[in-house]
Amino acid sequence: MKQNACIAGAAMTRFGKYLDRSLKSLAHEAIRGALRDARMDASALQAAWVGNAGAGVLSGQVCVPGQVILRDMGIGGIPVINVENACASSATAFQQACSMVSLGAHDIVLACGVEKLYSEDKQKVFSVFSGGIDIEKNDQLLAEIEDKLARSGLNADMGGAGKNRSLFVDIYVSWALDHMNRYGTTREQLAAVSAKNSLHGSLNPCAQYRDVLTVEDVLSAREVVWPFTLPMCSPIGDGAAALIIVSEKKARELGMKRMVKVEAASLSSGYDYDDDTHNEPPRTGAAVIYDEASIGPDELDCVELHDASAISEIMYYEYLGLCADGAGGEFVEAGHSALGGKLPVNTSGGLMRKGHPVGATGAAQLVELVWQLRGEASARQVENARLALAENGGGYIGRDVAALALTILKSAA
Repeated sequence: MKQNACIAGAAMTRFGKYLDRSLKSLAHEAIRGALRDARMDASALQAAWVGNAGAGVLSGQVCVPGQVILRDMGIGGIPVINVENACASSATAFQQACSMVSLGAHDIVLACGVEKLYSEDKQKVFSVFSGGIDIEKNDQLLAEIEDKLARSGLNADMGGAGKNRSLFVDIYVSWALDHMNRYGTTREQLAAVSAKNSLHGSLNPCAQYRDVLTVEDVLSAREVVWPFTLPMCSPIGDGAAALIIVSEKKARELGMKRMVKVEAASLSSGYDYDDDTHNEPPRTGAAVIYDEASIGPDELDCVELHDASAISEIMYYEYLGLCADGAGGEFVEAGHSALGGKLPVNTSGGLMRKGHPVGATGAAQLVELVWQLRGEASARQVENARLALAENGGGYIGRDVAALALTILKSAA
């Protein structure tokens, strides 16, 4: 669908550990910041989409988190749509909000994502991630992963999956071993992703972790499951991000000068496919959105992608057409995805350094790209950034992502 939506305001909290703050307080900070950025009052909002994945498990706030958040800000009466779609929750909220604006249902709306994952009860935290699969097939999935790791020569302790670490770590380890065996990707190249993102994150005031790591630092860090060390995995986190979306007509009426155009915004789900078809959901999703925006990957200036692990970033270079299949490790090792490189990726620090408060992640990716396209990213600014892509996946069913949101943004300058 052709988009008729622009981003007028964008803001986020710093991601981190906020045991002393509520879900509402984090959301309020981001929403108020986005309204200030758009130079609007909350009374202008005609509808809101609020993304969250874990509140029902961690705090018991089910059914109406969006209404609860907004009512305490004096916002009522308008439609409020609660969106739960795993790690793609707020990217889904954004896509749905843009679609309704483009269809002419509203002129000014809010898309927000918020999450509080830190808890004294770690089992509750892990259960949020464990729910991102088909739980009726949990034992089958664990057996399949264990078999895959064994065939790669790794005798992994699957007893810890979902108990002392996220189940997704083991899924990503299986991806990494497959990529290493198939293409010769090295552990040093995995570490290069983490080191690169640590440099970018050090330049981002909103990032959860701002220390700079070398490849050697990453390799010598605590091992989680071989070949991953801790910095190769995204952390949990708390935080919120929000965007004010307006129709092009309303933007003209209000004389907005700092808006960013939504060129394309897609939402899809995973499906079954054969190994030898190269029809992985992210690959086909990328082809669709490039076609919708009438561009190719070579025209992009910067990308925010879902680096839930180091191998995730390398694989998504390939799925998104940023490099050839099997060349993702070389792409990062050569510096192509770093600031100053051919195509900077995850200038925010990515999930690994900016943080990964699940329900807020997709919206935060878009906030970063808005800042880049406005030229407001300070020390991590990509020179002359005009066209950007965000990729945000969530959940895992079968052998791949359950939900996939892709967005292409364009500078209006």
